[in-house]
Amino acid sequence: MRHQKNKITLDRKSAGRKALLRGLAESLILFEKITTTKAKGRATRSFVERLITKAKQNTLAARRLTLAKIPAKNVVKKLFEVLGPRYAERKGGYTRVTLLNHRIGDGAEEVLVELI
Repeated sequence: MRHQKNKITLDRKSAGRKALLRGLAESLILFEKITTTKAKGRATRSFVERLITKAKQNTLAARRLTLAKIPAKNVVKKLFEVLGPRYAERKGGYTRVTLLNHRIGDGAEEVLVELI
């Protein structure tokens, strides 16, 4: 039983979940909006908001911690040079998840995840 287990697993083992969140986060940071399922969108939102909060510090240690989570250097560069200064005054809530519709093939709820 999974009583009081709050981690979002997305029905994947940890390596697959990390790779999925890493890819979704890279796309969201580069293109500033993505369309995905509701569960993946909610998991991506929390992952990306932690990265943006870390990017606001703009220190070498923060950059290295971010590179450990996302190894793509162009994504980390955009985080620290564009998104960090953009959200410097904002306390949190950098992303918005908007419900779109149900997917035709399997009926999954689709959402639009975008940076505010």
